[in-house]
Amino acid sequence: MKTTKRPIYFDYNATTPLHPLAFEAMRPYFTEEFGNPASLSHSYGWSANMAVEKAREQIALALHCQPKEIYFTSGATESNNLAILGLATRRGDQNDSAPHFITSQVEHKSVLEVYRFAQTRFGAEVTLVDPDRFGQVSLKSIQRAVKPNTRLISVMMANNEIGTINPIAEIGQWAKSQNILFHSDCAQSFGKLPIHVEDMAIDLLSLSGHKIYGPKGVGVLFVRSKNPTVELLPLLSGGTQEHGIRPGTLNVPGIVGLGAATELALSGMGAESERLKVLQKHLISGVLNQLPEASLNGHPTERLATNVSFSFRGLSADIFALGLNGLALSAGSACASGTSSPSHVLKAIGHSDQLARATVRLGLGRLTTFADIELAIDKIVEMVVKNRQISIA
Repeated sequence: MKTTKRPIYFDYNATTPLHPLAFEAMRPYFTEEFGNPASLSHSYGWSANMAVEKAREQIALALHCQPKEIYFTSGATESNNLAILGLATRRGDQNDSAPHFITSQVEHKSVLEVYRFAQTRFGAEVTLVDPDRFGQVSLKSIQRAVKPNTRLISVMMANNEIGTINPIAEIGQWAKSQNILFHSDCAQSFGKLPIHVEDMAIDLLSLSGHKIYGPKGVGVLFVRSKNPTVELLPLLSGGTQEHGIRPGTLNVPGIVGLGAATELALSGMGAESERLKVLQKHLISGVLNQLPEASLNGHPTERLATNVSFSFRGLSADIFALGLNGLALSAGSACASGTSSPSHVLKAIGHSDQLARATVRLGLGRLTTFADIELAIDKIVEMVVKNRQISIA
């Protein structure tokens, strides 16, 4: 039987393959170690509970926080919802004014849409600050947006579409000096950049397992327990799991896999980052040196080693699907793939609808090789040259 050759994977920013060692760590908790961690009257429950607590410790070690500050969720989207709505729905006395929130135009939709919901459903006031042309959010833009009733600032550590890294420690430390809570969506940066919640003054942090070679359907919300103590109103009811913040039977295999993937990511972070930077540099120079109509999206230096985003002036986005066959990547509106709307991130950094659609995002990862990068360069250059020839004809 003839098998179809699969394309080379360049979509690591969307998701990553499960690491074999993480899978092996998970395997027993699908079969013989199937207990419910809330069942503490017998050994099945004890075993499951110990596995969950070990994972909690592994993730706490990575974030430099206490294990009790780690709450397991289904992923960063749920964590963002819980962080934002958990504060938006809290009220003090009857004279307490509606809370004011600050976030940026380039956040993931699981942050932006939650804030829109808080605005329409709970009367929250929301200010969206503009990034610079590299997609970076400055402290000054945050400071200009602050009001007396500002309750929370949300700024992602690294952008999922263009890879730009934000000055999180600077923003977090200033927010702390103003007694304003600070939340960061770290789905893209966790496992790729060092994160220290104390040094960065982060009060709430969201992450997902499937971005770091862990399983899908599991994530974490870090909630600071002191200095200050962050109190969230639960969005769900019906159980005491996760101290009632996130009730429901825990996904033990997923949690175990996330813990194992976290440990693996930390142990190889430095070497893998340096390897990917070499590949990233070669990819960027290989495309920009041959294609004058191409431009790199995002910050030229302060960016994730896993992300490369190009836009092409005067190029029709319709040609991508045919010209880049053999490469599994995000084209057009990247995170908004499957929609007709251009990327809100690319629009926020000044791209026209045409330029935003004429964009490709390549995600580099653990299995990416130099040969893969060479092929990607050849494919992109060939695609643009052919499109140019068709346009001239």
